[in-house]
Amino acid sequence: MAEAGPKLSGAQRAAIFLLGVGEESAASIMRHMEPREVQRVGEAMTSLVGVSDDQLTEVLGEFNTKAGSINPLGLGASDFAKRVMVQALGEDKANTMLAKVMPGKAKTRGIEALKWMDPASVAAIISEEHPQIMAIVLASLDEEQAADVLAELPKELHSDLMLRIAKLEMIDPAAMEELDKVLEKQLGRASKTPPRAVNGLNSAAAIMNNVDADMEVSVMEALRESDADTTDKIAELMFVFDDLMDLDDRGMQRLIREISVDTLVVALKGVDDQLQEKFFGNMSSRAADMLREDLEAKGPMKLTEVEAAQKEILAGAKQLADEGELMIGKGGDDFV
Repeated sequence: MAEAGPKLSGAQRAAIFLLGVGEESAASIMRHMEPREVQRVGEAMTSLVGVSDDQLTEVLGEFNTKAGSINPLGLGASDFAKRVMVQALGEDKANTMLAKVMPGKAKTRGIEALKWMDPASVAAIISEEHPQIMAIVLASLDEEQAADVLAELPKELHSDLMLRIAKLEMIDPAAMEELDKVLEKQLGRASKTPPRAVNGLNSAAAIMNNVDADMEVSVMEALRESDADTTDKIAELMFVFDDLMDLDDRGMQRLIREISVDTLVVALKGVDDQLQEKFFGNMSSRAADMLREDLEAKGPMKLTEVEAAQKEILAGAKQLADEGELMIGKGGDDFV
């Protein structure tokens, strides 16, 4: 078999799979995807050039293998439970019950609408509201989108909002009703919503992991002045480039397969020797030697470029962690 070409990212593999199953099936699949997933796969589709027969065969073969290992009884169980409860109890009571038995599954229509909007539009909707309402909205969004929305909001609000998010534990019904009133004015829809458990510290850390480096520094400094204890807790949960030292060899090798050489060369500029050796030690001797040569030949780099490359790698690591292919985190058994 001929070589399949450069290593495909997860989004590219998903894009190839959808292209392979045809328009109708692809559209049906994408209806069940989250907004951020649709965006990533859509971008991958537009960037694909000259997909080879080998690549298509590899992707479809991998899907067939993984699909064969799934217990069919587990598929759609949550959706089945929701449909049954709605028919038996009505939508409002069913949502309240779902919030208890399936945390995070009982979603509000308003929040779902926001997830499909661009960050500037979301920021415009919530910018005139009470900071607590703004914090609830941010904590309810995907962390990458929340970080983008935060960047659109006035800087003087950043530290206050992060502190409020970090202290969220349970969003009470009154707060959710207020949130829906905000969305009703802008989106023309409202719904009664149940209480929802929130891990505010994890949400705050996830959002901070996705803002740019300058904002991260300024917000964390302001947070520390307001509440040093909470700031320390957020910092402990944040995943930074140095934390890649904690990956086991198998995890590091898996991550390296997802990183382009150009990105890795930039990301490793200026990091300590120990972390560089962590990467070198999990590559073939030839690849490690070539990477060392590229690093030596690379001239001075802007710090912002290095940080951007590192964040790209961290985003890839978190994606692999979400897919269960490696474990990242701090503090013993706590994983993110």
